[in-house]
Amino acid sequence: MRIEVGKRQELKVIKKVDFGVYLALEGNPEERVLLPAKQVPAGCQVGERLEVFVYRDSKDRLISTTAQPALCVGEVGVLTVAQTGKVGAFLSWGLEKDLFLPFREQTRPVKAGDSFPVALYVDKSGRLCATMKIYHYLRTDSPYKKDDRVHGYLYEISRQFGAFVAVDDKYSALIPPREMYGTLKAGDRIEARVTAVHEDGKLDLSVRDKAYLMIGKDAQKVLEAIEGAGGALPFNDKAAPELIREKMQMSKNEFKRAVGHLLKEGKVEITGNEIQKK
Repeated sequence: MRIEVGKRQELKVIKKVDFGVYLALEGNPEERVLLPAKQVPAGCQVGERLEVFVYRDSKDRLISTTAQPALCVGEVGVLTVAQTGKVGAFLSWGLEKDLFLPFREQTRPVKAGDSFPVALYVDKSGRLCATMKIYHYLRTDSPYKKDDRVHGYLYEISRQFGAFVAVDDKYSALIPPREMYGTLKAGDRIEARVTAVHEDGKLDLSVRDKAYLMIGKDAQKVLEAIEGAGGALPFNDKAAPELIREKMQMSKNEFKRAVGHLLKEGKVEITGNEIQKK
């Protein structure tokens, strides 16, 4: 076994010096790491075991701390940008040395004060870094089931697959293209409904309620659109699905249900290719 960077681990005190103590794994005293004096618990003696987090200091030396950082390697959590620089951003995460977020690991521009989920990884040179590309780090053991309401962070949008969401900032979820309504963009905090739980544990979401709950809202939206267009929409429920989605942010079926609801209530009429308010 070896001392692992980016993880909390129990190490044994093998030597005391003026500037701290040296720690090592049981049975491997040759590989050791310093715990600075200000981190050493009062009365600590050789032979004691301490739980520490191991990382690299500003001079790229292996060092340990008894502080609790926000993340360990492979974990996802919400961090805040402390500052930005020429090579990337630096995130506050509970240690004296801020966590580096390289430009290549950013999915969108960030600025000081921004907060968002990131994952912690070890780069090729053995340094700890953050990434906004969190898809492969998200968990698939959420407690949610179909029709549950959830909150999450929308971290990426794909024209092919849909909008990727970190539910509770840690569970893997997707809003399929057919369920993408309104203006959705990376960085949004959203509320959604679980429409499916796949065998692998990943969630499908929708930002809309079930059809029977949405009819009234959709009908009101159609009515407002008619009024905004001067009393008549220049298309009806037989229009192309793409046109309806673009103009109304609804599927064709949802639009037809809403128009049918308004027809039944006598609030509109269909004349030619138009829907007019009565």
